[in-house]
Amino acid sequence: MKIGIVCYPTFGGSGVVATELGLELSKRGHEIHFITYKQPVRLELLTNNVHFHEVHVPEYPLFHYQPYELALSSKLLDMVKLHGIELLHVHYAIPHAYAAYMAQQMLKDEGILVPIVTTLHGTDITLVGSHPFYKPAVTFSINKSDAVTSVSEDLKQDTLRLFNIKKTIDVIPNFIDLDKHQTNFTDCKRSAMAEENERIITHISNFREVKNIPDVIKIFNNIQKLIPAKLMMVGEGPEKENAEKLAKNYGISDRIVFFGNSNEIDRILCFSDLFLLPSKTESFGLVALEAMASGVPVISTNSGGLPEVNIHGYSGYLSDVGDIDDMTQNAIKIIKDLDVLKTFKANAKTQSRNFDIHNIVPKYETIYQSTLKNYLITHK
Repeated sequence: MKIGIVCYPTFGGSGVVATELGLELSKRGHEIHFITYKQPVRLELLTNNVHFHEVHVPEYPLFHYQPYELALSSKLLDMVKLHGIELLHVHYAIPHAYAAYMAQQMLKDEGILVPIVTTLHGTDITLVGSHPFYKPAVTFSINKSDAVTSVSEDLKQDTLRLFNIKKTIDVIPNFIDLDKHQTNFTDCKRSAMAEENERIITHISNFREVKNIPDVIKIFNNIQKLIPAKLMMVGEGPEKENAEKLAKNYGISDRIVFFGNSNEIDRILCFSDLFLLPSKTESFGLVALEAMASGVPVISTNSGGLPEVNIHGYSGYLSDVGDIDDMTQNAIKIIKDLDVLKTFKANAKTQSRNFDIHNIVPKYETIYQSTLKNYLITHK
C-alpha cells in the first residue's frame, strides 16, 4: 500500500510515533511518504520505500501568519497524484486532518479517491482543540475523517466528552521498538555521569508548562537530601530557564545536567535508575514507555493515559498531580534498596513488552485495509 503520513517533525511524541510507524510499515512492504515542513527528527534514512516531501510556505507581506494549511493541502494533492498515494494517515486533528480533508475534496473533483485516517495524540484535543476558536474546526475534521484512532482510552473519552463526535474512535496505543532498546554493558558507562554510589534520575520532555517542570526539580531536591543522586534533564522549551533558576535557588545546580534536545535518548536512559514524569496530563506518556523499555521504573502522576502505561507498584508508582511528597516517597521506595530497584527495573521492561511495535503496527494495517475498502465501496 502507498501511504502518506502527515505529522509534526519535532521531538514531540506524536512526531516520534508517526516516524517510527512509517519506518516499520516500510519494513513490512508498504511505500511510505512523509509530508511535512521539515524532515522528522527520527527519520534518519530514506530508502526506496521511505520518502520525504517538504511543504514550502511562500512568504507574502499580505499575510501576517503564513497559511500552512493551504500549502499542506496543495502539497498533499500534488504528492497523491505524483506518487499514487492510496491513503493519508494524519497525526493531529489540526491542522493536518483539516488540510487533508481539503486535499481529499480537491482530488475527488479530479476523480481520485483517497481516504483519511486521523490519529489523535492529545494536545490537539485537550489543549488546543478544545479552545472555542478551534473547536468547530476540530469537530469538523474528526467527523470528516474516514477512520479515527486515539493513543489511549482516556484520550478517546476526553474526545467524546469535549466534542460532538459522530465517528467511531478506535484505541491503538503508542508503541516502542524494543529491538532498539537492547543494549549491552559497553553501551552504558555510568561513570561518565555519576559516582558508583549515586542514583541517576532522568526527565525528558519539551519543557512546557503541562509537564510540571518545577515539580521535577522539587522532587529531585527531596531525593538528593536522602540518597546521593544526579538528575539528567533532557529537552528544550519555555520552562527550562525557570528550572535552571530553581535548581540554583536550591543550591543543587552541580547535581543536575541540562542536556537540551538529544538524539541519544537511548544511551541516557541506559544508565538511568528512575524516571520522573509529574505532568499535569499525558494522553499516553510515550517517554515513560521509552524509559520502561530501557528498564527504568517510572514515578508519574495518575493523569490521562499514564495509568494505562505505568502500573502502580509494578513498573513504578502513580501519584496525584502536584503531590510532591508522595512522589518523593515512592521514588525513595524504589531506589534506596538495590534489590528493590532491580525488581522494578525488570518489571518496567516486562511491562513495556505489551507495547512492542510488532504487536501494535498490525492494528494500523487492519485499519488501513478496512478504511480503504469501505471508502472505495462507498464513493464508487
